[in-house]
Amino acid sequence: LDFSRDLLAIARERGADGMVEVDWIEGDAQELPFGDAAFDRVLSTFGHMFAPDQERTAQELRRVCRPGGRIAIACWTPEGNIGGLFRAIAAVNPPPPGTRSPLLWGTEEHVRSLLGHDATLERHEVEWRDTSPESYAEFMENSFGPLIAAREQAGEALHDTFLEFLRSVNEADDGTLRFRGEYLVAVAPPA
Repeated sequence: LDFSRDLLAIARERGADGMVEVDWIEGDAQELPFGDAAFDRVLSTFGHMFAPDQERTAQELRRVCRPGGRIAIACWTPEGNIGGLFRAIAAVNPPPPGTRSPLLWGTEEHVRSLLGHDATLERHEVEWRDTSPESYAEFMENSFGPLIAAREQAGEALHDTFLEFLRSVNEADDGTLRFRGEYLVAVAPPA
Protein backbone atom coordinates (compact mmCIF):
# COMPACT_ATOMS: atom_id res chain seq x y z
CA LEU A 1 0.00 0.00 0.00
CA ASP A 2 1.22 3.47 -0.83
CA PHE A 3 -0.32 6.90 -1.14
CA SER A 4 1.66 7.75 -4.30
CA ARG A 5 0.34 6.44 -7.61
CA ASP A 6 3.71 7.23 -9.24
CA LEU A 7 5.69 5.23 -6.68
CA LEU A 8 3.26 2.32 -7.01
CA ALA A 9 3.87 2.33 -10.77
CA ILE A 10 7.60 2.02 -10.12
CA ALA A 11 6.96 -0.78 -7.60
CA ARG A 12 4.77 -2.67 -10.09
CA GLU A 13 7.45 -2.36 -12.75
CA ARG A 14 10.23 -3.53 -10.44
CA GLY A 15 8.06 -6.37 -9.13
CA ALA A 16 7.39 -7.53 -12.69
CA ASP A 17 11.10 -7.29 -13.53
CA GLY A 18 11.88 -9.41 -10.47
CA MET A 19 9.03 -11.83 -11.26
CA VAL A 20 7.46 -11.14 -7.85
CA GLU A 21 3.69 -11.25 -7.48
CA VAL A 22 2.42 -8.52 -5.16
CA ASP A 23 -0.96 -6.83 -4.91
CA TRP A 24 -0.07 -3.12 -5.00
CA ILE A 25 -2.82 -0.97 -3.51
CA GLU A 26 -3.14 2.79 -3.58
CA GLY A 27 -4.31 4.01 -0.21
CA ASP A 28 -3.81 6.15 2.86
CA ALA A 29 -2.15 4.83 6.03
CA GLN A 30 -4.61 6.97 7.98
CA GLU A 31 -7.55 5.05 6.48
CA LEU A 32 -6.37 1.58 5.51
CA PRO A 33 -8.64 -0.10 2.93
CA PHE A 34 -8.75 -3.39 4.86
CA GLY A 35 -11.14 -4.95 7.32
CA ASP A 36 -10.65 -5.18 11.06
CA ALA A 37 -8.17 -7.87 12.17
CA ALA A 38 -7.35 -8.69 8.53
CA PHE A 39 -3.64 -9.54 8.99
CA ASP A 40 -1.38 -11.56 11.27
CA ARG A 41 1.49 -9.16 10.54
CA VAL A 42 1.31 -5.47 9.70
CA LEU A 43 4.59 -4.04 8.42
CA SER A 44 5.72 -0.57 7.39
CA THR A 45 9.20 0.42 6.39
CA PHE A 46 9.57 4.22 6.31
CA GLY A 47 6.09 4.72 4.83
CA HIS A 48 3.47 5.27 7.53
CA MET A 49 5.70 7.80 9.26
CA PHE A 50 4.84 10.41 6.61
CA ALA A 51 1.09 10.33 7.24
CA PRO A 52 0.08 13.62 8.89
CA ASP A 53 -2.23 12.23 11.59
CA GLN A 54 0.13 10.03 13.57
CA GLU A 55 -2.44 8.89 16.15
CA ARG A 56 -4.93 7.89 13.45
CA THR A 57 -2.19 6.03 11.58
CA ALA A 58 -1.25 4.05 14.70
CA GLN A 59 -4.94 3.25 15.30
CA GLU A 60 -5.21 1.93 11.76
CA LEU A 61 -2.10 -0.25 12.12
CA ARG A 62 -3.60 -1.75 15.28
CA ARG A 63 -7.10 -2.06 13.78
CA VAL A 64 -6.04 -4.24 10.83
CA CYS A 65 -3.81 -6.52 12.96
CA ARG A 66 -5.40 -9.67 14.41
CA PRO A 67 -5.28 -10.34 18.16
CA GLY A 68 -2.05 -12.23 18.82
CA GLY A 69 -0.49 -10.69 15.69
CA ARG A 70 2.38 -8.23 15.48
CA ILE A 71 2.95 -4.77 14.08
CA ALA A 72 6.52 -4.11 12.92
CA ILE A 73 7.72 -0.71 11.75
CA ALA A 74 11.01 0.88 10.76
CA CYS A 75 11.41 4.67 11.01
CA TRP A 76 14.28 7.12 10.57
CA THR A 77 15.62 8.56 13.82
CA PRO A 78 15.97 12.32 14.36
CA GLU A 79 19.59 11.86 15.51
CA GLY A 80 20.73 9.93 12.43
CA ASN A 81 21.85 11.23 9.05
CA ILE A 82 18.35 10.98 7.56
CA GLY A 83 17.12 13.17 10.41
CA GLY A 84 19.81 15.63 9.31
CA LEU A 85 18.57 15.35 5.73
CA PHE A 86 15.02 16.22 6.80
CA ARG A 87 16.30 19.30 8.62
CA ALA A 88 18.29 20.34 5.53
CA ILE A 89 15.22 19.92 3.30
CA ALA A 90 13.08 21.91 5.74
CA ALA A 91 15.52 24.82 5.39
CA VAL A 92 14.59 25.20 1.68
CA ASN A 93 11.09 23.69 1.81
CA PRO A 94 9.55 24.28 5.25
CA PRO A 95 6.69 22.02 6.28
CA PRO A 96 3.24 23.57 6.64
CA PRO A 97 2.63 25.28 9.99
CA GLY A 98 1.48 22.89 12.68
CA THR A 99 2.86 19.81 10.93
CA ARG A 100 4.42 17.23 13.24
CA SER A 101 7.74 15.79 12.17
CA PRO A 102 7.63 12.26 10.75
CA LEU A 103 10.88 11.75 12.68
CA LEU A 104 8.85 11.47 15.89
CA TRP A 105 8.18 7.89 14.79
CA GLY A 106 11.95 7.34 15.19
CA THR A 107 11.85 8.08 18.94
CA GLU A 108 11.21 5.43 21.56
CA GLU A 109 8.90 7.56 23.70
CA HIS A 110 6.62 8.53 20.81
CA VAL A 111 6.37 5.00 19.40
CA ARG A 112 5.49 3.64 22.83
CA SER A 113 2.83 6.33 23.23
CA LEU A 114 1.29 5.26 19.90
CA LEU A 115 1.77 1.49 19.89
CA GLY A 116 2.01 0.65 23.58
CA HIS A 117 4.66 0.32 26.24
CA ASP A 118 5.24 -3.35 25.51
CA ALA A 119 6.75 -2.58 22.10
CA THR A 120 10.28 -3.91 21.62
CA LEU A 121 12.65 -1.36 20.13
CA GLU A 122 16.02 -1.67 18.43
CA ARG A 123 18.21 0.81 16.58
CA HIS A 124 19.97 -0.21 13.39
CA GLU A 125 21.91 1.39 10.56
CA VAL A 126 21.78 0.99 6.83
CA GLU A 127 24.68 1.93 4.59
CA TRP A 128 24.31 3.40 1.12
CA ARG A 129 26.94 3.31 -1.59
CA ASP A 130 26.95 4.83 -5.04
CA THR A 131 29.42 5.78 -7.73
CA SER A 132 29.19 9.45 -6.69
CA PRO A 133 27.13 11.86 -4.59
CA GLU A 134 25.76 13.31 -7.84
CA SER A 135 24.58 9.92 -9.11
CA TYR A 136 22.86 9.12 -5.83
CA ALA A 137 21.22 12.55 -5.68
CA GLU A 138 19.76 12.08 -9.16
CA PHE A 139 18.41 8.63 -8.26
CA MET A 140 16.86 9.71 -4.96
CA GLU A 141 15.34 12.92 -6.30
CA ASN A 142 13.39 10.73 -8.72
CA SER A 143 12.42 7.88 -6.37
CA PHE A 144 12.16 9.03 -2.71
CA GLY A 145 8.73 10.50 -2.04
CA PRO A 146 9.78 13.29 0.36
CA LEU A 147 12.49 14.47 -2.05
CA ILE A 148 10.13 14.32 -5.01
CA ALA A 149 7.59 16.45 -3.15
CA ALA A 150 10.24 18.90 -1.91
CA ARG A 151 11.72 19.28 -5.39
CA GLU A 152 8.29 20.16 -6.77
CA GLN A 153 8.15 23.04 -4.28
CA ALA A 154 11.78 24.15 -3.99
CA GLY A 155 13.19 23.30 -7.43
CA GLU A 156 16.96 23.67 -7.89
CA ALA A 157 17.44 24.79 -4.27
CA LEU A 158 16.40 21.29 -3.18
CA HIS A 159 18.97 19.67 -5.48
CA ASP A 160 21.76 21.95 -4.26
CA THR A 161 20.82 21.36 -0.61
CA PHE A 162 20.59 17.59 -1.04
CA LEU A 163 23.92 17.39 -2.84
CA GLU A 164 25.57 19.51 -0.12
CA PHE A 165 24.09 17.20 2.52
CA LEU A 166 25.42 14.09 0.74
CA ARG A 167 28.89 15.58 0.50
CA SER A 168 28.82 16.48 4.21
CA VAL A 169 27.96 12.92 5.36
CA ASN A 170 30.07 11.10 2.77
CA GLU A 171 32.53 8.71 4.42
CA ALA A 172 34.29 7.85 1.15
CA ASP A 173 37.36 9.76 0.03
CA ASP A 174 37.67 8.39 -3.51
CA GLY A 175 34.88 10.29 -5.29
CA THR A 176 32.29 7.60 -4.57
CA LEU A 177 29.54 7.89 -1.98
CA ARG A 178 29.23 5.94 1.27
CA PHE A 179 27.08 7.03 4.20
CA ARG A 180 24.87 5.57 6.90
CA GLY A 181 21.37 6.18 8.18
CA GLU A 182 20.05 5.18 11.59
CA TYR A 183 16.54 3.79 11.99
CA LEU A 184 14.37 2.48 14.80
CA VAL A 185 12.62 -0.88 14.52
CA ALA A 186 9.56 -1.35 16.73
CA VAL A 187 7.57 -4.57 17.13
CA ALA A 188 4.32 -4.44 19.07
CA PRO A 189 1.12 -6.40 19.60
CA PRO A 190 -2.02 -4.76 18.19
CA ALA A 191 -3.49 -3.84 21.57
